Amino acid sequence: MSNYQTLKYDLNNGVATIVLNRPDVSNAIDDQMQRELLAAVQRVADDSQVRVVIITGEGKNFSAGADLASTRQTAERKASDILNEVVKPLLMTIYNTRKPFISAINGVAAGVGSALAMVCDLTVMADDACIYQAFVNVGLIPDGGASWHLVQQLGYRRAYEMVIEGEKMPADTCLQLGLANAVVPADSLLEYTQNWGQRLSKKAPLALGYSKEALQMALLMDLSDTIDIEGKIQNVVADSADAEEGIGAFLERRTPVFQGR
Repeated sequence: MSNYQTLKYDLNNGVATIVLNRPDVSNAIDDQMQRELLAAVQRVADDSQVRVVIITGEGKNFSAGADLASTRQTAERKASDILNEVVKPLLMTIYNTRKPFISAINGVAAGVGSALAMVCDLTVMADDACIYQAFVNVGLIPDGGASWHLVQQLGYRRAYEMVIEGEKMPADTCLQLGLANAVVPADSLLEYTQNWGQRLSKKAPLALGYSKEALQMALLMDLSDTIDIEGKIQNVVADSADAEEGIGAFLERRTPVFQGR
């Protein structure tokens, strides 16, 4: 265990759980939490024992977004400086790490908290949860990549509507629109997500990681280029010990044991 002041951290059978832990302010993200989150995601990215990562919030809400009281105290710093110094490295570490990240959204995921939830590869929402684009209601625009995620998933018109209306999108709607993979009863959110994480942790780490990379690249490519990239990545994983183990286990009708190499 590490001495985080704004987070809880646990590792169980290859599944790391990072819990935003400022429930008295709905897990609003201040400067300290930003830096501790960056340290935590860098830690799981570098830890070979970690195969899957879950991010959730302590208490009633995932995150209310940026801690506006803290932001006002550092008003001399440009928004771009804050984003580029810590927020962007945090979010890009999650995006670029070849490990599945799952956001387990309890209550409200607002503002930059919604960006943190959406940058994860998979999302489970409590049935009373919502994703809230609160920026416009305080005279701001989406940041932390929220604009990119919304346009990619919803298209321009629906994303723009959600942003300018300051809309709270409930879990069932998020599921219908592809912003969530599953909606579960609030009291079973973490159990469901951790069980999913445990199932994924038994799969081939290289295949999970390179699938993440291939799909991210496919977002920006045409079909022909995507097939070329898939071929190059397949060359790598096909030569791995995991592929040998997986094919052997299939032929021998047994459960494979993957090592991530």
